[in-house]
Amino acid sequence: MASKQTTDKTTTTQPDTTTEAKPFSFSRLFNRNGHEKKAPPPVKPHGPPKTVWREYFESAVVTVIMALFGMTFIVQAVKVPTGSMQNTIMIGDHLLVNKFIFAPGESLPFLPQREIRRGDIIVFKYPGNPDDPVGDSRPDNRPIFTNFVKRVIGLPGDRIRIEGTNIVINDQVLREHKIVAMDPGGDAPLQVLNPSEPKADELYDVYYEPGDSSPKDDGSYEISPMPRGNRFDKQNEVVVPPNSYFVLGDNRHNSQDSRFWGFVPRDLIIGRAMFVYWSYDESAPSTGWTFPIDFLVNTRWSRTGTLVK
Repeated sequence: MASKQTTDKTTTTQPDTTTEAKPFSFSRLFNRNGHEKKAPPPVKPHGPPKTVWREYFESAVVTVIMALFGMTFIVQAVKVPTGSMQNTIMIGDHLLVNKFIFAPGESLPFLPQREIRRGDIIVFKYPGNPDDPVGDSRPDNRPIFTNFVKRVIGLPGDRIRIEGTNIVINDQVLREHKIVAMDPGGDAPLQVLNPSEPKADELYDVYYEPGDSSPKDDGSYEISPMPRGNRFDKQNEVVVPPNSYFVLGDNRHNSQDSRFWGFVPRDLIIGRAMFVYWSYDESAPSTGWTFPIDFLVNTRWSRTGTLVK
């Protein structure tokens, strides 16, 4: 009897696997096993939370430090209280001074630095006048503590003479645009009597008193010779020593400068006057109202941003 053979078929089913496509990432490529690195749990800050006042205080400290750094190495604000530079600089002008341009040491080509040039208007610490100790004892004229602003005329090694209205440097007359002006007194600007256009080689203006109160037939005025000062009393010519400069005020008849107290050492020079950021007319009368009204009325708004040159 034939036996019936039955063959059972077994079916093996594979479990379904679903793979989610993820964007390519270098971080996954270099991480171990290709798995993304889990972010560490957030660290809870230690100590009490910062208050609003503490944040304000820290911001104020940072601001003060940055301001001190800028005032020490980059710029400085100064006020002009006298008329020795009128009308180039007015009484009541507030200037910004570039301290970086004349920084001591060797100038690097990629930095905005250079040597002091003839004609630069500089701010420096008053070196003092050994011939006038009484004048140096005034609170507004103390050596080293008082800042002066003048124009550089003589460089180290220059031979300087004063002949009438001319300044002679190394046997050459210094070309300047001479203007006759009258001082009205007080803190008011000089009153120009004979306005004229400068020539091409006259790079800056200087102001002289008239030689006579009455004009000539053509309406012009004679120029009065500038005071020579006691530095030229015993010698006709002075030589600027090394690392020093000979400076004059643009108001040639009303300026205490190198003609009277000598040369300015390089170490006392603070920087170069850049521009007027605010100017207040101290000769103008009060409006009789409050300070804000006087501020608005007596501020010389037209001088704001004026370059000093």
